[in-house]
Amino acid sequence: MLDKFKSLTKGVAGKASSGISGGISGIKSARSKRKSSEDYLVALDIGTEYVKTLIGRVVGNGVEIIGVGRAHQSLSDMQAGAIADIASVVDNCDKALAQAEEQAGVSARSAVIGIAGELVKGTTKAVKFTRKDPNKPMDLAEVEQIIKLVQQRAEFSAKESLALELGGKDVEVRLVNSALVSIDIDGYKVTNPIGFQGKEVLVQLYTAFAPLIHIGALERTAQELDLDLLAVAAEPFAVARSVIGDDPNATMSAILMDVGGGTTDIALIDEGGVQGTIMFGIGGRAYTRSIERELGTSFSASEDLKIGLGNKTLPANKVPAVEQALRKTLDVWASGVELALSEFTTVDNLPHRVLLCGGGSSLAMLMEELHTSTWYRQLPFTKRPQVEYINPKEVVGIIDTTGDANDHTFITAMGLLRVGLDTMLQANSTPTNSVREKLDRMLRV
Repeated sequence: MLDKFKSLTKGVAGKASSGISGGISGIKSARSKRKSSEDYLVALDIGTEYVKTLIGRVVGNGVEIIGVGRAHQSLSDMQAGAIADIASVVDNCDKALAQAEEQAGVSARSAVIGIAGELVKGTTKAVKFTRKDPNKPMDLAEVEQIIKLVQQRAEFSAKESLALELGGKDVEVRLVNSALVSIDIDGYKVTNPIGFQGKEVLVQLYTAFAPLIHIGALERTAQELDLDLLAVAAEPFAVARSVIGDDPNATMSAILMDVGGGTTDIALIDEGGVQGTIMFGIGGRAYTRSIERELGTSFSASEDLKIGLGNKTLPANKVPAVEQALRKTLDVWASGVELALSEFTTVDNLPHRVLLCGGGSSLAMLMEELHTSTWYRQLPFTKRPQVEYINPKEVVGIIDTTGDANDHTFITAMGLLRVGLDTMLQANSTPTNSVREKLDRMLRV
C-alpha cells in the first residue's frame, strides 16, 4: 500500500504561463489608489481549489477579522500546492481581495502569504554541541552562533532531501520559518540558556525551507497586487501557530492535518513546540479525479457528485458508485498519512489528538476513515486517536467579526493572520534586554 502511495504522489512540475505581464498589468495601478493603513493585515491563502483572503484589524495583541473573500481557481492554476500560472493566480487573488476590501471598507498592504506543496521541507533538527569551556557561563553571542549552525545544517538537509526527490537536481532553497523548540544543557531543559554553565548543549530548532522558484512566484504575486510582503509562511506551520498562540508555557500536543485541494499538510505539535511538518500530494481534487476516472464523468460533474455525497443531496441510487470510486483514493490517502506520521521520530509516542482543517477534510468518508478504521495501528499511539475539526473560535488571538470565517476551511488563513500578528508585534516592539525577545528577533525570517 505504501509503495502504491509513493507511486501515485510522485511530483510532476507544472509549467508557468508565458503571458504573465499582459494579464496583470492593470491590477497594481488599480489597487495602489485604494486607501491603506498599517494597522491592518491581509492573509492570502492561495490554495489549489480556492484563494481565501482575510483582512484583519490589529487591536492590541489580537486581530479582528473585518473582511473575507474567496475566489475559485482553474485546474491549470496550481500544481501540487504550488503556483503554476502566475497571471491567472494574481487575477484570482485580486478578486478575493476585492471582496474582502469591500466588506472591510479598507485596503491592507501588509500581507502574509502561505506556501505549501510537497517540496516545502519543515523539520525539527536536534544538534548536540560540546562546549570548549564548560565552566564559562553561556552568553547571547554563543547562543546565536549555535542557532546559526543548526539552521545551516537544516538547510543542507533540506537541499539533500530535495535533490533526492528530484533525481539529483540541485535546488536553491530559502528559509521561510524558524522556531526554537527546546534547549538542554547537560540533560537539563532550560527556557533561557543565558548564564548557565555546562558541557553538552542540545538544541532543537524547527525550520521550514522552500524552493526559491516557489517563493519567487509568491513574491511576484504580492508585487503585482501592490502588497507589502510581511512574511511567507509554511501553511502547516501557520496552522500550528493558530492553535498554539504566543504562550511560551504552552503544553499542547496534537497532530494537525490541513487537507486542501492539492495536498495534505501535517504538523506535529509536542508540548507546545512544532516538531515537524510534512506534506504529500493528495487532496480534494484527487478524490474528484477518482470519480471522473471511475465513472467517466467530466471534472465539474464529478465535483458535483462529490459535493452531493457530502451534503446528502446525491440521489440514493448513485451513492454506492460514488463511494466505491472514492474508496481507492481514500485508501491511498490513509497510507500517505501513515507514512508521513512514521517520519516523526523525535517523539516516543504520537499525541492522540488529531485536529483537521481545510476544504478537503470536509469529505465525510475521510472523517469516517479516521474515526473507524485501523490506520493508526502500526504507529506509536498509546490509544485510538481522537479526531475532530479545528473550530475557528479556538484560534488564539483571532476574532471573526464578520461571521463568514465560520468553519474549518478558513483555519489556514486565520493561522496566516496569526503569523502576521507575531511578526508585526516583534517588529514594532520597543527593544528590551529580554533574552527571549532577542532570540525571537534572531529567528524571525
